[in-house]
Parts: sequence; structure tokens; C-alpha cells
Amino acid sequence: MQAMALCAAGQPLRMEQRPLPEPAAGEIRLRVLACAVCRTDLHVVDGDLPLPVMPIVPGHEIVGEVEALGAGVHAHRIGDRVGVPWLGHSCGHCAFCASGSENLCDAPRFTGYHRDGGFASHVIAEADFCLPLDMLTQEPARIAPLMCAGLIGWRSLKAAGEGARRLGLYGFGAAAHLITQVAVGQGRQVHAFTRPGDATGQAFARSLGATWAGGSDETPAVPLDAAIIFAPAGELVPIALSAVRKGGRVVCAGIHMSDIPAFAYRLLWEERQLVSVANLTRLDAREFLDQVQAHPPQIHITTYGLAQANEALADLRAGRLQGAAVLLP
Repeated sequence: MQAMALCAAGQPLRMEQRPLPEPAAGEIRLRVLACAVCRTDLHVVDGDLPLPVMPIVPGHEIVGEVEALGAGVHAHRIGDRVGVPWLGHSCGHCAFCASGSENLCDAPRFTGYHRDGGFASHVIAEADFCLPLDMLTQEPARIAPLMCAGLIGWRSLKAAGEGARRLGLYGFGAAAHLITQVAVGQGRQVHAFTRPGDATGQAFARSLGATWAGGSDETPAVPLDAAIIFAPAGELVPIALSAVRKGGRVVCAGIHMSDIPAFAYRLLWEERQLVSVANLTRLDAREFLDQVQAHPPQIHITTYGLAQANEALADLRAGRLQGAAVLLP
């Protein structure tokens, strides 16, 4: 098999030839059909997150075909198309798992972080955390971004609250371009905030149904009911708080964010709420895939060969993408 491995933080990924792995009990081996590139992959590669395993193969938005079954696997068959998301394992017995919050598990394992991910031709995954995808008709490259950008976006949209009819999205990347369409389909008004001066990104947001699009340095004409911050920029927190109404909510959607600057208490006062979203649950995945099946979104992608993984990461880092980057082995 081939894999693009990270051997040291801040270094380019390196192509490696490896023996084809065999799945252990409870695992499956997939032939990777497509793997989207997430901003969390960028945080892993750039060393923004502590690296528990080295070397590591990034990638946690995987669509693959089941090629081999480990002992005890009965929910999947050879040839099935499945997805592998960020949450690759939870312990199942800590207080969080027992209460239905496996996204907060005390001993999780994340794909492309604790265990090798999908920037490869093949990947081993825990069968119970793989998502059936045969009901979706889109090509694998367009399904791959759903495995994180879509799932985290969905959880963030739920965290914003059903009553959030005027919704602000700060950072218009892969997640926002999907969740804009979901929110508009639910009858919400979306206000999209991009990097200041990004006229192309703002036009892209409006083409997907956003009511308004402008720079993150602009103030919306009406107070927002809620805002979701997808960009990993802590300085957006006080900006978003100033844009939401009394009793409004700001949701921080990223796994990593730069430090939040000090801000006046008046921005939080009047029962505004500031919350974060961490990881995802398999229930989130089932809900979101049902949503996608019933109302398929436009999924905008730019594809790269596996050996071009560093180029895809560079384009994401520089903000040169509309929608999602996807690697095709």
C-alpha cells in the first residue's frame, strides 16, 4: 500500500510504501476511494495539536470499499462502501459514553491522529465506527467531505438551536458551504462572513442561498439569533458575540482555535451564550446522512492525487479553495 505519512510536525508529508495491513478482530480493511482534507489535518501537520503518535497518516474524511474483515465483524460485507469519520473509537463505559456523549469519551481514538487515516491507498478502521454509505448515490469524492465538514457542521447547527432563524457563519470553507444549504433548506436566513475583501467567497456563499455575505469585519444589518465560527481564529469570538441578539448563542466549531482575546463583559451580558462543539457521535452521523439522503446538497470539491497531498494542504492553508479538497488514491 501507499501512504502519505507525517514524520515530524511542520514537515511535508512523505510518500511511503508499506505492507498491506491485516484487520484485527473487530476491524475492517478498506481500499480508500477518496479522502477529503480537513482543517484539522492542517492543524495536525502544522503541529497546532500535540501529536500522540508518530509517524502518523492524516485523513479522517474517508470513503472506502470493504476489502477484508477481521474476526467478529458481521455488520459489513466485502464490497460495501463505508465512511470513516474523525471518531474512530470510544471506550463505551466511561460516564460520557454511558450518557450518550461518546464525543466526550475519556479514552477516544481519532482517525488520522491516534491511528493512521485516509491519506493512503488502504486503511484499517474499527468496524463499529464505520458508516454505511451505499444509500448515497454521489461519487465517493463528493461524499468524503460529509464525513467531517458535514458532520461537524451538522452538530454545530444543532448546537445553534432550532430557534436560530437568522444564522451567521464565520469562515466559509468546506463545512459552511454544506451547512448553508442545510440551513437554507430548513427555512433559516444565513449570513456568511468571509475573510475581508474575499469577493469570490462571498459570491460563492450567495450562490448557495446565503441571504447576505460580507467580510468578518462587517456588521450584519440585523442582529443574529446565533453564529457558528468555523474559522480557527479566536479574534472572531468577540466579533460574533457583538453580532448576536440578547439571548443569542455563539458556537465554536473547530477542534483548535487561536487564543480568544480579552473582551468587554457587555458582549456576553444579556444572556448571550458561548459554547463549543467537540467531535461527533454516531447518532449525529445517522441523522446527518438521513438529511443528505433526503435533501442532497451541492458538494463543491477540488481533487488531487494522493501524491499531491502537500499541495492540497497548502491550498487549504492559503484559503485558495471553494468547498473541499479531496485526495484520490
